[in-house]
Amino acid sequence: MDLLDISNACVKCGKCIQVCTIYDINRDETTSPRGFLDLLGAYKNGDLNLDKSAKQIFESCFLCTNCVEACPKNLRVDTAIESVRVDISEKYGISWYKKIAFWFLSHRKILDIAAKMGYIFQSCAFKIQNEKFTNSMKARFSLPIIKKERLLPTASKKSFLNSHPEFIDNGGDKTIGLFIGCMGNYAYTNIGESILKICKTLKINVHLMKKQACCGAAMYFTGDIKRVKSLAKFNIEYFEKLNLEAIIIPEATCSAMIRVDYEHVFSDEKSWQERAIELKDKIFLATEFFDKFTNLSEILANKNRTDISITYHDPCHARKMQGIYKEPRNLLNKNFKIIEMKNPNKCCGFGGVTMQTNRYNLSRKAGLEKTGMIKKTNANFVSAECSACRMQLNNVLNIDKCDIRCVNPVELIAEALQ
Repeated sequence: MDLLDISNACVKCGKCIQVCTIYDINRDETTSPRGFLDLLGAYKNGDLNLDKSAKQIFESCFLCTNCVEACPKNLRVDTAIESVRVDISEKYGISWYKKIAFWFLSHRKILDIAAKMGYIFQSCAFKIQNEKFTNSMKARFSLPIIKKERLLPTASKKSFLNSHPEFIDNGGDKTIGLFIGCMGNYAYTNIGESILKICKTLKINVHLMKKQACCGAAMYFTGDIKRVKSLAKFNIEYFEKLNLEAIIIPEATCSAMIRVDYEHVFSDEKSWQERAIELKDKIFLATEFFDKFTNLSEILANKNRTDISITYHDPCHARKMQGIYKEPRNLLNKNFKIIEMKNPNKCCGFGGVTMQTNRYNLSRKAGLEKTGMIKKTNANFVSAECSACRMQLNNVLNIDKCDIRCVNPVELIAEALQ
């Protein structure tokens, strides 16, 4: 279904508006799902120029897919927005700082060197936080793309992939691949360490797939389709050669990109689309795989329960795009008390690179709405299987002067096993 078909299929029922993240913030129907679709239809019909005003409107969508979930016809508003962002990037180009970031993300070996340098010199430009939010830092001065109040993850001394051999033999009959994701590789490295602890307990061998490339999500949401296709083709070919039974990913955004969006990326290249579709059956979110295909739940049930309470945030790319939300709760509930917040399915407001840089004020507002729900639970931790959500939630929780911090569920599960 192309842009015009999606726009014409909308019956204007308004169910999407009630759940729209950006509309909830600014109450302007121009920036609402049916507003987006009307404008997209006008653009495709030649009645609307893709000027800077239209650019700003189409870049205000969080791509949270709330509207897709609520739509009676399941219209892929997110795919339509992602498509027009390709046209925007071709007409207006991509910001210099995004180009630099995307180039580094596309060159793993050079990024390894940059990450090491970043670890050494990060204290020059940032204040390292060692109290409530460990492994975090704040800028010493405000820049156009980094506000002084922002809480960001620190770079690790050594990347996760460079800290281990490629194949880890746990004496098992089964071997799985681990796609760690860029944030897990360079910042939140304990996620990968926790996966290895869990797999050691389960006696599952782990192939770290050290040649894995960035999934391309950041570029995809920005409209840099050429770079996305290059990364996607590399990953598809690499995964095919490895021929593993399963590839687990402890990051909702990376998992959804490979499992769902690669198919959309190659809508104009049928042979690659078919290969992407064939690959998707081997891709699993980490908690999904551990809950459905291992006896981890039984092992955890034999461990002691703790007094630690957790509230769970459902990443948009986990629940709405992949239908994964019961699995992490099933595992966490064995050892922790889960206190549900009012709306765990509400978008945290991360929204991608453009939202975090050009529209940070919108991201901040959406995030602070989420912190209100989290604080009311009085939980010890909020958990989310997504490092983008983690970065966003820890930032807004810190702004809101709340002691609760966000961690990945696999980290909590690994702690319970010990």
